Amino acid sequence: MSSFEIHGGKPLKGEIIPQGAKNEALQVLCAPLLTSEKVTISNIPDIVDVNKLIALLQTMGVKVEKVEKGTYIFQAKEIDMAYLETEDFKKRASSLRGSIMIVGPLLARYGRGFIPKPGGDKIGRRRLDTHFEGFALLGAKFNYDAGEHFYAVETDQLKGTYIHLDEASVTGTANILMAAVLAKGETTFYNAACEPYIQQLCKMLNSMGAQITGIGSNKLYIKGVEKLNGCFHRILPDMIEIGSFIGLAAMTQSEITIKDVSWENLGIIPNVFRRLGIKLERRGDDIFIPAQDKYEIETFIDGSIMTIYDAPWPGFTPDLLSIILVVATQAKGSVLIHQKMFESRLFFVDKLIDMGAQIILCDPHRATVIGLNREHDLKGIEMTSPDIRAGVSLLIAALSAKGKSVIHNIEQIDRGYQDIEIRLNNIGADIRRIG
Repeated sequence: MSSFEIHGGKPLKGEIIPQGAKNEALQVLCAPLLTSEKVTISNIPDIVDVNKLIALLQTMGVKVEKVEKGTYIFQAKEIDMAYLETEDFKKRASSLRGSIMIVGPLLARYGRGFIPKPGGDKIGRRRLDTHFEGFALLGAKFNYDAGEHFYAVETDQLKGTYIHLDEASVTGTANILMAAVLAKGETTFYNAACEPYIQQLCKMLNSMGAQITGIGSNKLYIKGVEKLNGCFHRILPDMIEIGSFIGLAAMTQSEITIKDVSWENLGIIPNVFRRLGIKLERRGDDIFIPAQDKYEIETFIDGSIMTIYDAPWPGFTPDLLSIILVVATQAKGSVLIHQKMFESRLFFVDKLIDMGAQIILCDPHRATVIGLNREHDLKGIEMTSPDIRAGVSLLIAALSAKGKSVIHNIEQIDRGYQDIEIRLNNIGADIRRIG
């Protein structure tokens, strides 16, 4: 198990380029399974979860060619469907939550798909019912082996239908969408997730020959086609990393420019940070954050405490609530953080309390942060990263704290952030990887 040793309390300065979006990569990397032709994807982040998915695709029979850093050519000419029932497949696929999204493309092209119960963050229940209910509506038969925790779907022919999801699941939308593009007839898909990453997947599929309209809304119309072709696709910059860097600049009183952020795809993210009092300005397609001694949380018009909560897009992404919570610890004022979507994601706050933050954990979904207004520095401690986003939040806290901090289990951070210590050290941080 590796660890980060962080010597905090140092202002950073410089430019930083966000990596390709992790959540988009895990979707679009499964799309080449829909065609026998070559698919080129660029701006792929070099992170553990993505690399695991690429390795899984290779073992399934996908030919993978690395063109340059971040750019790969995928060709799924022949998939070894028998491999999907082996113990090796179960072991590989179960270590990665993103593996669930191979099922839709395999079902559409080969008439069957298999997946073990996927792994991933321990942030609460993340049910798979939505995926399989969508496949069933398209005409697939579903089987679940409770003893093996193994899911299977099969069909002679998927048929277009009306689908109304019970939740706007991002991965569920991606999976069902990839199945529906090769279904016979038309599918109306309501309460679909509409995150920029889903929009990107839709645009990619259309460039492969799919017929999807309504992109950007929560109601998609899919006209099934017989086959898809190859294409070129570039992944967006990672909005979660961009938000993380905004929070980092505020906490460490740093002047940072985040380059090439694809501003039009950030939604309300910049404005949520502004509600915490953080100054940031758009410069072309960059974000400039000046060094700030202090920042003050807004209140609602009637003077009541600000509440920041997550919601399906175009609401605020749940992946940034951990960052918002950490940033609020040194603000002037108070804020209620309401994590609606995952009931275990706030359980890292005990470590922030040990660092000197004033936080009341109301219940598994809500925490009240009483900002210290920089009157008391956070202090360095030894801690363990529970998941990707909490891990980076703790890293930001450690970089702002006085003294030395050690974060264990940084493999969690590596799952979602590419060369994070190298890139932050380049702008003045003091982070050492040990072990």
